[in-house]
Amino acid sequence: MSLSFERTQSVAILGGGPGGYEAALAAAQLGAEVTLVERAGVGGSAVITDVVPSKTLIATADAAVAISEASDLGVQLFARGESGKPLKPEIAINLAAVNKRVLSLARQQSDDMRASLVEAGVRIISGHGRLEGRNEVIVSTDIGGTDFDRVEADTLVVSVGASPRQLPSAKPDGQRILTWTQLYSMNALPSHLIVVGSGVTGAEFASAYMNLGAEVTLISSRDQVLPGEDADAAAVLEKVFKRGGMTVLSRCRAESVENTGDGVRVTLGDGRVVEGSHCLMAVGAIPNTAGIGLEEAGVQMTDSGHIQVNRVARTSVPNIYAAGDCTTFVPLASVASMQGRTAVFHALGDVVIPLEQRRITSNIFTAPEIATVGFQEKDVTSGDADGLVLKLPLSANPRAKMMGVRDGFVKLIARRGSGTVIGGVIVAPRASELIYPIAIAVERRLTVDQVSRVFAVYPSLSGSITDAARAMHIVDRPMDAAQV
Repeated sequence: MSLSFERTQSVAILGGGPGGYEAALAAAQLGAEVTLVERAGVGGSAVITDVVPSKTLIATADAAVAISEASDLGVQLFARGESGKPLKPEIAINLAAVNKRVLSLARQQSDDMRASLVEAGVRIISGHGRLEGRNEVIVSTDIGGTDFDRVEADTLVVSVGASPRQLPSAKPDGQRILTWTQLYSMNALPSHLIVVGSGVTGAEFASAYMNLGAEVTLISSRDQVLPGEDADAAAVLEKVFKRGGMTVLSRCRAESVENTGDGVRVTLGDGRVVEGSHCLMAVGAIPNTAGIGLEEAGVQMTDSGHIQVNRVARTSVPNIYAAGDCTTFVPLASVASMQGRTAVFHALGDVVIPLEQRRITSNIFTAPEIATVGFQEKDVTSGDADGLVLKLPLSANPRAKMMGVRDGFVKLIARRGSGTVIGGVIVAPRASELIYPIAIAVERRLTVDQVSRVFAVYPSLSGSITDAARAMHIVDRPMDAAQV
């Protein structure tokens, strides 16, 4: 009688961002021997220089707005002067203290994630890694590049993220011309921040710095901010921006940005010049895939350098997977995490549910926030989805009135006839939290009637979701134009 033992599977992960982190935890949970290679720190740029810092800054901006608008709710803040008379205080932002806290929280989150990996038994190597064929990773562990680690593995997961795109005519210098990773070195609030790019990143930072008290000019190459997002949501945000004093220059392109020593000069495509104290370049990102051996290993890439993956995060090489912003999938931290787990589950033979792009929930952390999931109104208009759309303004919601919320709405998209919820948009404070029940409805294919039968707290902002669902009780009837 002979005994046979199944060999322990080995997994090597290149990049410790959300995708690599979750892949490592999942692989360790399934009993694999796991090695994670990360050059900047566990969490990657998402935790250290991108998502965590930016959302922490935005939380500070939200607090500043809450204080400034408290008087609308009857709250008055006063300080006592020398004569004993009350003096209305001014809100001041200590940006150096804000950024110190931002970076401290980011590092703390990175340390917590590292501790979780160590506890799970993951081996962590600090250094710059590259693929050596299809089953090996070479790691340079010192600055000079003379010391190397060699990691062999049955499965490789590439999760190297992306970096801010740079334009030759607007090179970031870390002083006046900045990428979103360099903003946290500022010790004082910019007197006039020019933001080039009105996508998600540009809109979020424009919103945050406006609410912190800076003068902001937003340069958009499209007709309105947030091109590609829900048109109604973008219109609400642009209205809020202009009401807050922001200058929005639509249908404009920045040809060049120059550091003048004590400020910046932005030259537009039509010859106009905009001057400010600082400029944030938010013109997209490029994947960190160059020079790490992907092509040599046979991994199929796009012309932009992104890694081609399928719905289980597998590349063209059977044992090589990829997750996160370096892939052709949706560039969101939550998606990267799901891709990382899915990749490992598939590679190690666990149960896998292929990723479905239509079920991904996303959020834009402006004020108000914009959250979306599933099919959108433009899909119905174009005929890609057979559905009906209903929008309820938050101004009719009692809790919104109590909170002094003036802007926002809940929009539901349901399939014609069956009433199945296939999408939604929420524009509101904390829309990132409110979208979850709609995301569940899309994921579990619930009908509007099923959603409407769930008890919502009264009064609550989430009550608008059940109100919208209740209003769509018969989704194949002709709807009033005001509802569509």
